[in-house]
Amino acid sequence: MPGREGKVRFLFAVHSHQPVGNFDFVLKEAYDSCYLPFLECLRKHPTVKANLHYSGVLLEWMKENRPQYLKMLREMVRSGQLEILTGGFYEPILPIIPDGDKLGQIQMLTEFIREQFGYEPLGLWLAERVWEPHLPKPLSSAGVKYLIVDDAHFKFSGLEEENLRGYYLTEEEGYTLALFPSSKKLRYLIPFRPVEEFVNFVRELNQAGGQPVITYGDDGEKFGVWPGTHKHCFQEGWVEEFFSALEENSALVETVHASEVIKATPPLGRIYLPTASYSEMMQWALPGKSYVKFEDFEKKLKQAQLYEPYHIFVRGGFWRNFLAKYPESNNMHKKMLWVGEKSNRIAKETLSIEEQELLIEIEREKYRGQCNCAYWHGVFGGLYLPHLRGAIYKHLINAERLIDRLRPQKDGWVDLYRFDFDRDGKDELIVETPSMNLYLKPDKGGTLFELDYKPKRINLLDTLTRREEGYHRQLRESAPGGDAEAVASIHDRLQVKESGLEQLLFYDWYDRKSLIDHFLGKGTTLESFSRCQYEEKGDFVNQPYKLQMKDQTEGTRIHLRRDGHIWVGSEWIPLSLEKILSIPSDRAEFEILYRLLNRHRDRIEVLFGVEFNISMLEGGFDNCRVFAKGEHPKEAELNSTPEVPDATSFGIRDRSMPLEVAIESEVPATLWAFPIETVSLSESGFEKNYQSTVVFPHWHLKLPAGGPVELRLVKRISER
Repeated sequence: MPGREGKVRFLFAVHSHQPVGNFDFVLKEAYDSCYLPFLECLRKHPTVKANLHYSGVLLEWMKENRPQYLKMLREMVRSGQLEILTGGFYEPILPIIPDGDKLGQIQMLTEFIREQFGYEPLGLWLAERVWEPHLPKPLSSAGVKYLIVDDAHFKFSGLEEENLRGYYLTEEEGYTLALFPSSKKLRYLIPFRPVEEFVNFVRELNQAGGQPVITYGDDGEKFGVWPGTHKHCFQEGWVEEFFSALEENSALVETVHASEVIKATPPLGRIYLPTASYSEMMQWALPGKSYVKFEDFEKKLKQAQLYEPYHIFVRGGFWRNFLAKYPESNNMHKKMLWVGEKSNRIAKETLSIEEQELLIEIEREKYRGQCNCAYWHGVFGGLYLPHLRGAIYKHLINAERLIDRLRPQKDGWVDLYRFDFDRDGKDELIVETPSMNLYLKPDKGGTLFELDYKPKRINLLDTLTRREEGYHRQLRESAPGGDAEAVASIHDRLQVKESGLEQLLFYDWYDRKSLIDHFLGKGTTLESFSRCQYEEKGDFVNQPYKLQMKDQTEGTRIHLRRDGHIWVGSEWIPLSLEKILSIPSDRAEFEILYRLLNRHRDRIEVLFGVEFNISMLEGGFDNCRVFAKGEHPKEAELNSTPEVPDATSFGIRDRSMPLEVAIESEVPATLWAFPIETVSLSESGFEKNYQSTVVFPHWHLKLPAGGPVELRLVKRISER
């Protein structure tokens, strides 16, 4: 029997987004399999109200490629069926970008919604529901009145399930926001369980009386993009059945817009939420070992039948920990902040109208570089997908190219910046020229960790280190395959895209960057080195180097030195290593002079090599090749493992860009090259991803007592 005081009010919110840099065919498939059939089905049920959010990435694509979709949205907004939510235009994690960028991104999407739909949005979709307590002030300042976060956020503050049938107010410095708790129960029910389960859930609430508000807020891609869901949602009719059930049970439940609830109903109270995201995200943010312990602890609670009553006191990590868990994510984030700092300096100058327009485009490129998807990793590919990271760098580097256009014109220049770029307490060195950016890390092996070639807007060191993920044990313990027809939440799926992935679980003990100085044991082979299962004889790979700089007439000289040691037999021999980089101001190349000084009383023999990682796959495997020149010239595919003796020039060539990265050596070297391939989880299962190619020249050297041996390398970037 219906409740005496009224119906259950159901706030149905759906968020749709595609990452900056995603392939066009992916957007087309998502549109055809999900976005279009969902909206068409919803339009057939005009009494079903929905709260929809589309990221600016998706809206820009639709405006260019599917304008009829925006027309349909406009008509449904005008009819009162839809309420549209704003957000950061390019879907940033709002807490980690500067407040000025928060305001700029939100205003950009609000203006788009206003122009396209004639509607003033009051609510905001919070990307990945990443909440931090300081948000009410900047969001309220941007005109936001409400947003949706997970019910977990409220439970972490001590509220029980029965306290979450409405909305709460929070504030920061007196700036208020209304917060709606999205039900995890509904997230896992819609659209994966029979519609009748939703109806029964609503019926139970209705019989309890009152006018409860229940909120659902989750990804639109659940309705057709996630594996198996298009067939389930549309071919088998789940979405149609769901909307029909809402109409048929109108005596029990009515769909509402969030703004209607706020207007008609007072808040349940005031609340202050802790930092949080959805529960799965907080587990993903944990380091690998903690991830496993967290998983084991939850299992123990369930086995002891303690999980349900006490799980609200069990939570994982903090979203920002991705910036600590993955140095690659942190480097992108700090690059974004650095680009913003440079653009802010320009904004303070007196600019012409043309320069002001250029500054607007710089800001837009920076905003594109804030898209969240490449900054983290969970059940989605995210950080592990090279094309998503590449897109972030593409837009940030392009912003820098535009900034360069606003500087006083001259043929060649070199700018040096020595500061704590990555915020680890130790200074890095950034070298900028018209064609290149070089980022050096003296405290970790004097390595080169970013190399931007500006004309092509590419970071040639957009690499990823192979590291253990908490979910890797599932791959080791589980048989490949599974029921490909099963329809389940991607949080519950275990699929393997290809067999044998467990045999690729090798882990690196150092970051895969460049100018990494190795002294190898005699038994080291190409195979053992590629697996990072070899004997390192020196203490140079990731240890501190001393840094000196000297400006020259036509460039800059960077001097890095370490007084370290190597094992020779059972003796720990003192050895000094210098690498001197000469960087010209007018061309895309630099020279590296290596000087090795044996500080032992006797002559010693060493196997010394310099590791270069090169990330260059825009043209795909068909167009990219590893090459070596010398007495035994060779060309090989990126995913091969060539070994070439007496090589004097080597690198990678992409015929489609076209672009070539070549390293030349005065002293012929033995070249090893091999791919760095990672195994990670995606929404469709475990998969292998190519990340970079290691190019490793090495030499058998005889170092005289007290005397230096020199090696001279030149790294050139050319468009051929």
